[in-house]
Amino acid sequence: MSIEIEGNVFKVLSEVSGEGRNGRWVKQDFVIETFSDYPKKICFSTWGDKTDLVKTLSTGEKIKVSFNPESREYNEKWYTDLRAWKIERDTKAKSSGNSEMPPISEYNAPPEGEENDDIPF
Repeated sequence: MSIEIEGNVFKVLSEVSGEGRNGRWVKQDFVIETFSDYPKKICFSTWGDKTDLVKTLSTGEKIKVSFNPESREYNEKWYTDLRAWKIERDTKAKSSGNSEMPPISEYNAPPEGEENDDIPF
């Protein structure tokens, strides 16, 4: 089962690594905040070479995450893992940027030929 969700990067957690039966492993977790009336924070895990992309994410960046949920039991407790297998950056947000908007100083300047008398109407 694969699920997709969009959100802003809330936090990139520290990388964790170790040695196992099959050799060295690397894990990187990150948290996104969803877009909705009641935003939720969701933590995802990446393993192996997928951790390289997570290291380049910036707080506040809009992304879409494809992931597989998986639960397992250990000592009569259940643990759920959301394994991200694909992370897509929002290329529209980067390409549009602030280039379409004038600098802030232009917003505060009075129209040509008028004085600035600090009256909002």
